[in-house]
Amino acid sequence: MIHQYVPASGSDLTVLLLHGTGGDENDLIPIGRAVAPGAALLSPRGSVLEGGALRFFRRLAPGVFDEKDIRVRAQELAEFVAGFKAQRVMALGYSNGANIAAALMLLHPGVLKGAVLLRPMIPLIPHPLPNLGGTRVQIQAGVEDNMTTPENTQGLASLLSSAGAAVDVRWMDAGHDLGPGDFQAAKEFFAA
Repeated sequence: MIHQYVPASGSDLTVLLLHGTGGDENDLIPIGRAVAPGAALLSPRGSVLEGGALRFFRRLAPGVFDEKDIRVRAQELAEFVAGFKAQRVMALGYSNGANIAAALMLLHPGVLKGAVLLRPMIPLIPHPLPNLGGTRVQIQAGVEDNMTTPENTQGLASLLSSAGAAVDVRWMDAGHDLGPGDFQAAKEFFAA
């Protein structure tokens, strides 16, 4: 898997950086450095092309995801992360990257100790739900996000909570784009 890796300097934390649609493995490196100073940064490139834009999994239409492909891509990502043998891995994912991070937690519990999900949606609902006890999740939603609905955001929070994760939902005065408030909240999450 094509990726960027920045070694840690005095931290046992590895932050898995997962870009949004149209991004690549370089996009979130500066944000990762800012919100988790000293942590190792592992930033893979999504391998699915949609209209020339890189993604982590296929979708059938905007907001309609290919669940079979999500399962395959989450398995690939879990194996990729496991290959680094990191002690403590937490994700920072934006949009499509947040969705694959949520899928990774729901399908492969234990790979991630936590995640900051920036502008996520429900990627899938596994049956049965995994045990996500001990997993911390911060969901950052934009109150004016035109890519998802507040109901979908709350649905994801409820899904992760029902699986045992400790979930904190932050509503940002924003749309789908990110701003300084997102980065400050993420920095607080990783520092905790």
